[in-house]
Amino acid sequence: MDKRTEILEQLIKETGLSKKAFAESINLPPTTLRSMLDRGIGNASVDNVIKVCKGLNISTDILEQMAEGTYEPTKKNLPDLNTRDERDIQKELQRMIEGLESNSGYAAFDGQTLEDMDEEDKELLISSLENSLRLAKRLAKQKFTPKKYRS
Repeated sequence: MDKRTEILEQLIKETGLSKKAFAESINLPPTTLRSMLDRGIGNASVDNVIKVCKGLNISTDILEQMAEGTYEPTKKNLPDLNTRDERDIQKELQRMIEGLESNSGYAAFDGQTLEDMDEEDKELLISSLENSLRLAKRLAKQKFTPKKYRS
């Protein structure tokens, strides 16, 4: 198995989703994802690799850097999220989704409510919002947790 494939498998595992659930979340048939991971991404279509990377919130360039061992993340060693953090993220995400779904017009993305978007755009937006909330929560934990409580 090539290094890029190993990295993708690890990143998918870190999402907390099964491979099938992850594939469905990015509108990729689970059999296609399984085939990509079994055969190696060198044999996969470029569009599918890009779709997987977008679902993981990384670029294909970062994937290549990770495989080459040259990737240097800007924020290292961010704290892990606990059950309470995950629950808070899901509540906030649900609040945001409800705001986009409402017909009150107070929340829209690019002039569209969530109902106006096609399924792929809707899933990508929700995934992006969730990833942003996770990163913000981890950065806040790093910044505001007193040093004596850090592990």
